[in-house]
Amino acid sequence: MEGKQNAIGHGVLGTSWARLRDQIARMTRRDDAEDLLHDAWLRLAERQTVAENPAALLARAAANRGLDAYRRERRIGIPASIERACDLVADGTPLQDEALIARHRLERLRGGVAQLSPRTREIFLMHRLEGRKYREIADELGISQSAVEKHIARAMLQLTDWMENW
Repeated sequence: MEGKQNAIGHGVLGTSWARLRDQIARMTRRDDAEDLLHDAWLRLAERQTVAENPAALLARAAANRGLDAYRRERRIGIPASIERACDLVADGTPLQDEALIARHRLERLRGGVAQLSPRTREIFLMHRLEGRKYREIADELGISQSAVEKHIARAMLQLTDWMENW
């Protein structure tokens, strides 16, 4: 056993705990890296495991514990992180006052779009609603791409003023 050290001996203590924790967090992509590392450390200390590279053994054991936890969570349907759990519980629908404000803004925007010149309105809607590129619009309408850009810019300026002066 020459050159080997107990996993909880000075081999692991010589390696920064924070560095090992960060390594486990990167390897497992889990929020509980500290717990995984601590559990692995306790288990190896309990067994009095001997290794040439105790830090590597500890890191591998902690990563394996993380993998086991992930598999267990997938099997029983527990979210792997609190953020994902919150996403499942949180209600994503807007509040009533937010919906009302959004409806009023949309009506105001519709009024602004109605005030655009017919050609500018057509080009603006082709771009914003249909998601068409400037080149496609120019080809279809038989105008230059520069003209399309100017119509879009004009529409944006007019609508910005219209919405800000509300």
